[in-house]
Amino acid sequence: MEDIHENTPLFVISVAAELANMHPQTLRQYDRMGLVKPSRTVGQSRRYTMRNVAQLREIAQLSAEGVSLEGIRRILELENQNLELKTRVRALEQTLANELMNRPGARIFAAGDKGVESLAHGKRPTRATSMVLWRAK
Repeated sequence: MEDIHENTPLFVISVAAELANMHPQTLRQYDRMGLVKPSRTVGQSRRYTMRNVAQLREIAQLSAEGVSLEGIRRILELENQNLELKTRVRALEQTLANELMNRPGARIFAAGDKGVESLAHGKRPTRATSMVLWRAK
């Protein structure tokens, strides 16, 4: 069975409306306005996710606090953009970490009298064979 997460379309409009404590017509209006965008089935029925229901609850709260529908639309748009960017950053960080971990010899180095030098995987640093004498004055 496929994993169910917050973006899995599960709920028909009547169930989503009940979960959000709203009338189904209100959900249709919010869909037309672009506030909450449910996915559609082949027959064009709306299917709401847990994230959609959470957004509907947030809309109700913001509306009760006096925020206009245009203000709510902008807030949700910024929240969605922020979530997308966070997801993208996590994916890029994971890709970079995988690249660094799988790069042969990327983490091998040696420190000596000539400073720090990178070494290829399986190579040893060159040893200095010269001798230096120090005399106290």
